Amino acid sequence: MAKTILIVDDSTSLRTVVRLALTRAGYDVLEAGDGVAALEALAQAPKVHLIVCDVNMPNMDGITFVTQVKQHPRHRFIPVVMLTTEGEEDAKNRGRQAGAKAWIVKPFNPPQLLDAVSKLVLP
Repeated sequence: MAKTILIVDDSTSLRTVVRLALTRAGYDVLEAGDGVAALEALAQAPKVHLIVCDVNMPNMDGITFVTQVKQHPRHRFIPVVMLTTEGEEDAKNRGRQAGAKAWIVKPFNPPQLLDAVSKLVLP
């Protein structure tokens, strides 16, 4: 059975690039355009094995989203990879404090993302 990955990004084109890379690697993919929609997707999905999340989004930013995910008993162990234009140490530290396991700066190359995903995805 394929592992399910949730992509959270307000850019439709970026979600498409990430979805294509992940589906070609054999993963099932769910998508959300912001943290609010992502929380709804998590609530409805039977199991999510990893989350790829942007930082800067409308309605609910990525750091707030990750913080809320990590407070939820059912979702707190889901690994999170931040995929963002934010490269500053302060942003990375806030991401780590929220619970992110990896930080990839855009623009990214798909093999870099797939490497991080394969190391972190839940069994």
